[in-house]
Amino acid sequence: MSDDTTDAPKTAPRARPKAADARALEQFLVRPDPSDPRLTQEVEGVDQDGQPVATRVVIERPLTIYLNNQEIVTAMTVADYPEYLAVGFLLNQNMLRADDVVTGIDHDDELEVVVVRTERETDYEEKLKKKTKTSGCAQGTSFGDLMEKFDEIALPGDARIKTSWLYSLTRTINATPSLYLEAGAIHGCVLCQEDRPLLYMEDVGRHNAVDKIAGYMFLNDISPADKIFYTTGRLTSEMVIKTVQMGIPILASRSGFTAWGVDLARQAGLTLIGRAKGKRFMALSGAERIVYDVDPHKLAEEDPKHQRKGSRDDG
Repeated sequence: MSDDTTDAPKTAPRARPKAADARALEQFLVRPDPSDPRLTQEVEGVDQDGQPVATRVVIERPLTIYLNNQEIVTAMTVADYPEYLAVGFLLNQNMLRADDVVTGIDHDDELEVVVVRTERETDYEEKLKKKTKTSGCAQGTSFGDLMEKFDEIALPGDARIKTSWLYSLTRTINATPSLYLEAGAIHGCVLCQEDRPLLYMEDVGRHNAVDKIAGYMFLNDISPADKIFYTTGRLTSEMVIKTVQMGIPILASRSGFTAWGVDLARQAGLTLIGRAKGKRFMALSGAERIVYDVDPHKLAEEDPKHQRKGSRDDG
C-alpha cells in the first residue's frame, strides 16, 4: 500500500519540559500566551535530509513610539503589550520620570504606533541626536546619557534571595508555556517576589522584554524593593543598567556575564547571579544578599530537556 503522506511536511520536533504545575501558573499576574495567533506562524522548509518540514516561528513587527508629539524610536518587537513596552522604554531612557503623570496611551495596531502622553511638556530633540547601538540582541537602542542617573540610585541593602527561591524559580519558569518553547528565537524576563514569578514577558530582544516589565511596574505602582529580576539572556551592561534604574536589587540569569556588566553591578551594589541552572549558580556581585537555606547536594540534577539553549552556551 502506498503512503500518500510522504511529501507532507513533518513538524520539527522541539524538546519540551514537563508542564508547570497549574497552581504555579496561577501565581503569574502576566505570562506568555503561546497560543496567540498574532505572535507566531507556521513556515515550511526542509530538514537535514532534504525532507519537508514545518515549524513555528516568531513574528516580528515594527512599533514606533511617540512621547507626546515627538517620534522617539521604531523598535522591532512581537505584538503583545505595546503600551507597557512604550512606557518602559521611555522610563529606561530617562525620558519619563518616576513622578511623571501619564495622561493617556494610544495604540494603533494597524499603523503600528503607540503614543504616550504626559502632563509635563517634553522635548528630547537633543537627546535623540546621541543615539547609539547597544550590545543587546535585535539592535537595541540606548542614548549617550543613559547612565545620567545611575550613580544616584541606592538599591535596598536589606533585600534577600534564598537559594531555595532561586532553585524553585528557575524550574517553574522553564516549565511555563512560552513563545520560546513554541517557536524559539526569543528572550524572556521575569519579575519575581521570593519564590513566586509575577510578570513573565518575552520579546525578540531582551531589552524589549525588560522594558515591558518596567512599564507594567510603573503603570501598576509595583515596588521594586523586594523583587528579583530573572532573565534568560546574558548579564550585559544594558541588563545591569536597566535593572538598577528600575530599583530592583537582585538580577539572575541562566546565562553568563560580561566584564562591564559585572563592574557596573559592583559599582551599584546589585546582586548579580549567573549560570543558574539545576543546582548550580555563580554570584559575582552582592553575594551578601544570598541566604543559603538548602543543601544543593540533596537536589536532583536538572533534566537536560529543561535547559534553554542560553543556559548551555551563554546564548
